[in-house]
Amino acid sequence: MSTILSISDFLKKSEHIPIIDVRSPAEFEAGHIVGAINLPIFSNEERAKVGTLYKQKGKNEAVILGLEIVGTKLAEFSRTALSVAKQNQLLVYCWRGGMRSASMAWLFEKVGIETFTLYGGYKTYRNHIIETFDKIKKLVVLGGYTGSGKTEILEEIKECGEQVLNLEQIAHHKGSTFGALGELENQPSSEHFANLLFHELQKFDLHKPIWVEDESKRIGTIHLPDNFFENLRTSFLIKLNVELNYRIERLINDYGNFKKTELINAIHRISKRLGDKNSNLAIEAINSGNLADAVVISLNYYDKTYGFGLSKRNAEFIKEIQLISKEKENFAKQIIQFYYKECL
Repeated sequence: MSTILSISDFLKKSEHIPIIDVRSPAEFEAGHIVGAINLPIFSNEERAKVGTLYKQKGKNEAVILGLEIVGTKLAEFSRTALSVAKQNQLLVYCWRGGMRSASMAWLFEKVGIETFTLYGGYKTYRNHIIETFDKIKKLVVLGGYTGSGKTEILEEIKECGEQVLNLEQIAHHKGSTFGALGELENQPSSEHFANLLFHELQKFDLHKPIWVEDESKRIGTIHLPDNFFENLRTSFLIKLNVELNYRIERLINDYGNFKKTELINAIHRISKRLGDKNSNLAIEAINSGNLADAVVISLNYYDKTYGFGLSKRNAEFIKEIQLISKEKENFAKQIIQFYYKECL
């Protein structure tokens, strides 16, 4: 008989035992425990049929249909489990820790695999994630206008030994209308973004400062978890002030190698906010190779948007630091020193 574990014990064991998610492919795609392997008892269509029958004729009829569907798959399930198991052990979960995970655990035990299931299933995992976000004691938010180099500076702060969360890296998007350019992977769902965020937080001491870039509620198509976003908006923010020319140069370096059509499509996506005149001027500048003018036009919009968001914060929790571009090799150290001197 399989052993039922709490979420803490389940996650601890997952450090060295593979995880099997037996939910449908659609459920798995929407979000799953990071690192889990999908071995669905039912396909999306099969799950729908069983669910419909349960509502129409009750549990017994649904269970019988489920057995008919699964019967021909048992051997393949067993072969896959044996190939995936490490030290003859597996972790298994479904949505609520009910029949699907219990049935698959029973099968795995029959072929000699020691199996552990998650009490409360994926639903418990999701609740645990939300609770963990509430336990973060100190976010240090790095802010500043578009092109200030926040992401790069955060990576340097990380190299200095600080705890850093790269939200844009997790989201596979850089935040602006140009943010998807150069990304090799599609964005995760908002649900799975939260799972990935939690996975990163497991590496951190939640009582020590965690550095993060200032973001809006949305990064591309994903929405930040409500309680995490609330923490981000009410935490100390260090606003970077750098020269405009430095910002323009950085943005040209970051996006200047993309195709003109990609840049123009990005302008079209914010044309209502830029206005027809500015949109046309930006597109003309891109077509003529004058990227600096296109950047300046775009920054007029982004700077106003960021300034408005900044005005919604408590001014007492905003500290500004002036950075000189010729000293950019020392930006990270300057900012760390500034935080521990001015913000604690």
